[in-house]
Amino acid sequence: MQQLLKISNSLGFFVQRVGYVAAWAALALVAVIIFDVIGRHFFATGSSKLQELEWHLHTILFMGCLGLGYIHDTHVRIDIVREKLGRRTQCWIEIVGCVLFLIPFCLIIMYYGFELAHRSWLSNEISSSATGLPYRWIIKSTIPLGMSILLLAAISILLRSIVKLFRPDLIHSDTIEVQQNGTPSITTIS
Repeated sequence: MQQLLKISNSLGFFVQRVGYVAAWAALALVAVIIFDVIGRHFFATGSSKLQELEWHLHTILFMGCLGLGYIHDTHVRIDIVREKLGRRTQCWIEIVGCVLFLIPFCLIIMYYGFELAHRSWLSNEISSSATGLPYRWIIKSTIPLGMSILLLAAISILLRSIVKLFRPDLIHSDTIEVQQNGTPSITTIS
């Protein structure tokens, strides 16, 4: 069980790092939006490239942070029902949800997302706008990449739930954090 927890922590640590890097896209997104708005309203220099760049940055932010949201349990749940259930029932719901729904969903979206990005790359797809961004395959590739990160997060949470169900004494917290030396550990987030 300790090995499962170690794997869970390592996967969670990786997902967390990817999410933190992807979160920087928010800063770039804000800068592009401000530049675009000021240019449009004060200098009449609006650009479809800037608008598409906004969509691309938003996609990078969303797809890169999906797994982070799941690792930190900040995703949408039916808390009214879940909070009234016992710890073991919550673990079983998490395990069944991961195995029957989340992992198959990630695999299906990864498969079709890769196919979509690959077709886009082969055809050298560009924006439908005459002045839009080229290389549409780059942004389409974030679909399978984001789902891969979410899949790793699902496996991490699945392993953690199994450990929590059968060896709750090994779990000190429900979240994964990073120690000062950069190694993953289990701590609480306040």
